[in-house]
Amino acid sequence: MKLTVNGLSVNTFGEPSKQSIIFVHGFPFDHTMWNNQIEALKDEYYCVAYDVRGLGESYVGDGQYTMEFYVDDLFSIIDELKLQKPVLCGLSMGGYIALRAIERKQENFSALILCDTRSEADDNAGKLRRSSNINTINTEGLKKFVENFVPNCFADITIEEEKDLYLSVLNKSFNHNPTGVKGAIIAIMSRTDTTEFLPLIKIPTLILCGSFDKLTPPDVMRKMSEKIPDSEFAIIPRAGHMSPIENPGAVNDLIKGFLKRRLQV
Repeated sequence: MKLTVNGLSVNTFGEPSKQSIIFVHGFPFDHTMWNNQIEALKDEYYCVAYDVRGLGESYVGDGQYTMEFYVDDLFSIIDELKLQKPVLCGLSMGGYIALRAIERKQENFSALILCDTRSEADDNAGKLRRSSNINTINTEGLKKFVENFVPNCFADITIEEEKDLYLSVLNKSFNHNPTGVKGAIIAIMSRTDTTEFLPLIKIPTLILCGSFDKLTPPDVMRKMSEKIPDSEFAIIPRAGHMSPIENPGAVNDLIKGFLKRRLQV
């Protein structure tokens, strides 16, 4: 079912009476990056996937976003749909949103799944790169930025051997509103560092990372996992930063196993 919550395009799959999972996508993509996971899980779980403010079919507005706005948006969906302690699953930017949401209201969630993300805020070099990306969109257009950025999100082997898959994601990224994309960059730059909170995470946590991830490499994510008590960490073979798309079978199996073990569903 498709609905709108506070200007956000929200999609639900499965029976609302079942354990809910809410998926938060990465940048600069939309909720469809989770299609393979939703297809694998919707018979046993109530799956919710939405387009983050400014991306996909969600509200764009003036593009003046912060990470706190993104977390508020997530909570508004949970409240509107009356989700009871959902599992929270986020990739990259979605992971930033998830970590801050857990930091604010951990008691509202039953489990956490983090894919290809990090807890650290941008350092000065990272902020300068993001500022440059905004300038690229302003001076050369969104297409130029997407052509420069998206290839880094995929493993070289995916681009070479799954070219149609890669091009479908690339081409879809051209369709976003430039104001929304710039707003997302500002929100990512505005995020706080959640590293000190990691040892305080008490809910079951699964951390997944593509073996060829160039943006959040396995060693970075392994260190994050080591800070979260009793968390599980797994490397996804033949995948880059977009592991749920590049190797959905491995990701699906790991998520299913984690949920069955840790939630006893």
